[in-house]
Amino acid sequence: MTPTDSYLTKARALVDAVAAQQAAIQQAADWFAQTILAGRMVHLFGSGHSRIMVEEMWPRYGSFPGFNPIVELSLSFHNLVVGANGQRQAMFLENVSGLAERILRNYALSTADSALVISSSGCNVVPIEMAEQFRRRGVRVVALVSLAHAKASTSRRADGKKLTDFADLILDTGAPVGDAMIRLDGLDTPVAPGSTVGGCLLVNSIKAEVAARLVAAGKPPKVLSAGVVVGAARATELFETAYDEHAHRLAKLYENVGPA
Repeated sequence: MTPTDSYLTKARALVDAVAAQQAAIQQAADWFAQTILAGRMVHLFGSGHSRIMVEEMWPRYGSFPGFNPIVELSLSFHNLVVGANGQRQAMFLENVSGLAERILRNYALSTADSALVISSSGCNVVPIEMAEQFRRRGVRVVALVSLAHAKASTSRRADGKKLTDFADLILDTGAPVGDAMIRLDGLDTPVAPGSTVGGCLLVNSIKAEVAARLVAAGKPPKVLSAGVVVGAARATELFETAYDEHAHRLAKLYENVGPA
């Protein structure tokens, strides 16, 4: 079996792991659809490479407004690797207590909102405190973790609590401890992570379920679509109206920020 064969076999097991979570996927979709139908937003947060799941959810082809991607570049800007804005700083900052509160200080949250917080380990301080701050404000939290890895890992938080301790619902990518899935003779460290695969399967399953609920409620979403699929004029219309809707929803998060 080649390394590719091994990886694809393990990736198929991730599909099975996601399929086994149908009830949780349906519950997350119920909450997210309720938020969007209420005219509010589902807040998305992930630091480090968990940012990938945020951007997979919105905005991209096949996605629709109703989601608020909270992406802090200081925690997720990886391409320089070292030097200014390097990875060392990002990994340091994602364990600075208090940063999550400062991030959420920018928004007027509502109990009608909901949140998806992504962290493979569930053990870094900022994602944990994001979930904690959401919960304090009455916002339902769905945590997306690699459960085996999270259970085996030690929290960076002083009290030992993890992201899963502040979640109303937990989704599991199915990735193994350490994330990397392939072992090779002559190499003492595994390669080729799996959490992104499992995470993408989960968020897109939820996305499809949410869309179905919006359609059933008579509020079909404005899905970003390619011109080759819907025609150039319709694609342009969808892009413009979807971004306008996002702006209008986002404006509600800003209009009552701060003390009354």
